[in-house]
Amino acid sequence: MSLKMPEPDEGVIARRAEIAAALRAIVGEDNVIDSPTGLRPYESDGLTAYRQVPLLVVLPETTAQVSRILAWCSEQGIKVVPRGSGTSLSGGALPLEDAVLLGLGKFNRVLEVDYEDRLAVVQPGVTNLAITKAVEDAGFYYAPDPSSQIACSIGGNVAENSGGVHCLKYGLTTNNVLGAELVLMDGEVVRVGGRTLDASGLDLLGVVVGSEGLVGVVTEVTVRLLPKPEAARAMLIGFPSVEEAGHCVADVIASGIIPAGMEMMDRPAIHAAEAFVKVGYPLDVEALLIVELDGVAAECTHLLEEVEAIAGRHGAVGIRVSTTEEERNAFWAGRKAAFPAVGRLAPDYYCMDGTIPRRQLPRVLKRMGELSEHYGLGVANVFHAGDGNLHPLILYDANKPGELDRAEEFGNDILRLCVEVGGVLTGEHGVGVEKRDLMPEMFGEDDLKQQQRVKCAFDPDLLLNPGKVFPTLHRCAELGRMHVHHGKVPFPDIPRF
Repeated sequence: MSLKMPEPDEGVIARRAEIAAALRAIVGEDNVIDSPTGLRPYESDGLTAYRQVPLLVVLPETTAQVSRILAWCSEQGIKVVPRGSGTSLSGGALPLEDAVLLGLGKFNRVLEVDYEDRLAVVQPGVTNLAITKAVEDAGFYYAPDPSSQIACSIGGNVAENSGGVHCLKYGLTTNNVLGAELVLMDGEVVRVGGRTLDASGLDLLGVVVGSEGLVGVVTEVTVRLLPKPEAARAMLIGFPSVEEAGHCVADVIASGIIPAGMEMMDRPAIHAAEAFVKVGYPLDVEALLIVELDGVAAECTHLLEEVEAIAGRHGAVGIRVSTTEEERNAFWAGRKAAFPAVGRLAPDYYCMDGTIPRRQLPRVLKRMGELSEHYGLGVANVFHAGDGNLHPLILYDANKPGELDRAEEFGNDILRLCVEVGGVLTGEHGVGVEKRDLMPEMFGEDDLKQQQRVKCAFDPDLLLNPGKVFPTLHRCAELGRMHVHHGKVPFPDIPRF
């Protein structure tokens, strides 16, 4: 691993058997994994470029067990890395050699559905799509829909503030979560938010959503449910250039139209997706927009006409509108399968995540093409065009010396470009380890220290998911969180990297 992570504590590693025995006393014999073969599947998350076998894996089944695990690890000074389904694309669940990996896969129940208040209470291991499946017969659904929704867990969605193809109109996870149960590193169980849109007290829910496992372990989530719209229709719109497609996106939003979803794919992604799912995507265009309008039927019909007119002014070369629910779902099937489909184009790909102002789409897409030539690596673009959330897929072969390094540099240049044009480093994948060392591109030293003070308020010993998000790990004492007595720091062994 070329990525710099905190130096492992050899003393903790030497205690593996003791730690495993203590955790088995809490969760039972079968819920601790410490064999080399058993640990191997946990060595990475969705960012497979980086791998590290964990010290051991513990699989609790109740909040009380999570509380006891964290309290014991806190007393013993042992690091903990929370993990959901392992679909994170930023290395947020990358294990550490001297850390316990806390898997939440057994927290997989829908605890309550309240249609009158339009909410559901679920455990963090419930998959994103399972929430909709649980309520769709009553005409409801859960709006955020990441491409990995069949596998990604709601706890991971909360950690990363995940989005999806419909986040343009209906918001990210943070806009659709009402409350959460959280276990702090010392074992204390707290509740943040509630069952209403605006809970009383300090908005700690806004801190928890998107905190990437740095402040606590989520063991229960209360989510908003929405009624299924009366009508929803999708359009496929082809363009002769990605620049014209980008201009069309900006003009649709500028006209006051907010589609339910607005996605773009370039030629390599179009061809890969069509070969994968065969839904009838046009293969003679350079860019494809998928635009969905929803609401009452008359509104959908009117807005479809408006979008078609705007697309025509930007040189659209083909427009196809769904006529059935099956056809609409087929349009989206290709987009949602785009990431695995691109796997046909190269042995490996590096999925990036950055966000830019919509008006900068043409400039950024053009520059990415130039960077592709500079690094000698292909790139397929699949992204949430409506809100400027880019997902360039950099194609490389890890078996060829130097290609992974070039892919990383290519990705770093894309993210720097996002910040340069007024955007941000991430839209929904989080910072994790992937963007950690780029944080100074976006934040000054004072900004980063202030963010770390929030971390210290929840986790003063810095035991939860260390090595993620912050490029330099400061002792909490250095940030004013702890008192230094006679020049002695309370936790002198905390690593700096």
